Amino acid sequence: MTYTSLVFLTFTCLLLLLSILINFPLLASALSSCQSSGTLNCKGKSYPQYRCSPPVSSSTQAILTLNDFSEGGDGGGPSECDEKYHANSERAVALSTGWYNNGSRCLKMITITASNGRSVTAKVVDECDSVNGCDKEHAGQPPCRNNIVDGSQAVWDALGLDSDVGEAPVTWSMA
Repeated sequence: MTYTSLVFLTFTCLLLLLSILINFPLLASALSSCQSSGTLNCKGKSYPQYRCSPPVSSSTQAILTLNDFSEGGDGGGPSECDEKYHANSERAVALSTGWYNNGSRCLKMITITASNGRSVTAKVVDECDSVNGCDKEHAGQPPCRNNIVDGSQAVWDALGLDSDVGEAPVTWSMA
């Protein structure tokens, strides 16, 4: 094999790999995703723990879940970012531990886009803890997965999504 043939073959393989990653973003996300840092056992089940989340991009793939940030709601205690409760009419979200990034996104706005094409901006007010859970602080809930945007009812309503479904695929980015 000549040097020119080898260069051409290498270039062709790189183009093929790039094409796969562009056309199959879930595969790209899986290839670059973080690994579980342990397991939390609670209520007879094992839950993976994550200290990281998939890389943030201009269109980060995530799962939208429903959270009640109000006092007495399923969000547990007051929000991490401002130590306050938030009404269900407020467009508020909690991000998985890696995306929350030690609070660096606190009180910043993100844009969330649903598969129906609708978008909304929402304020990051809390962490959806991907490490700890199953205790009073977390309202008895297990750790979040590492790709969660936990949104208030107002976020679901603005996106035109049925919160009774429980989860919806979305993308998000910094606003």
